[in-house]
Amino acid sequence: MTGVGIAATHRSPHDPAFIALAQAWMGNPSKQFIGLVWAGYAAMRAALPVIDERDLERSITQLLEPRIRSVMSGDEPFYIQHGPYERETMQKPPAQPPQYDLAFVLRSDDRVMWPIEAKVMETPNTVARYVKDVRDEFLTCRYGPFSNSGAMLGYLLAGDSSDALSAIGTALGCTLELLADHPDKPASLSRHDRTVPMGKSYPARFECYHLILSWPDLKRAAGSAATSDA
Repeated sequence: MTGVGIAATHRSPHDPAFIALAQAWMGNPSKQFIGLVWAGYAAMRAALPVIDERDLERSITQLLEPRIRSVMSGDEPFYIQHGPYERETMQKPPAQPPQYDLAFVLRSDDRVMWPIEAKVMETPNTVARYVKDVRDEFLTCRYGPFSNSGAMLGYLLAGDSSDALSAIGTALGCTLELLADHPDKPASLSRHDRTVPMGKSYPARFECYHLILSWPDLKRAAGSAATSDA
């Protein structure tokens, strides 16, 4: 797939045409992005890098990013980045801009990102922080303002991944749809209506991809807390 030419016009992000163009390269996230995440996860599981259990979310995510990059051809019109900032929804200084755990970033316009957030789940039922990110970040347009989709990664430490997806669907109050492109993976999709800020032309419909990445050999270090993870 080649560049879409979004940045060639350098449109204002407040232009509805920019929003439409920004979505053009995300035609099928399940095929474009989700497969790369699974391949990167498989590479990381095979490599067994040292993960800092004092800071699981950041440590796993930091190590996952180069594994995803390693399975990419380099010819994609996007790249993967750990910790990019979302300038569009930044409040007035001295506020810090929102920061994604991971994002696929369009090469021709770095403002356009497909965001990915991650949360450690000690068990399938520890979904409160995971669901809070979906509701408070994605569905308010604070995350992914230009995108009509994004992803959540659940780093599951114990239990069954299907139970985790079920608990997420229950907590969100919606039915999760299995991904036809990845029938053998613990991955689902939920569909939502977002609250678009007044005066903005962000996409109102939003699809959230849910991937459960199991880490049965990990546990939080004694004394560390879930709140220590971003």
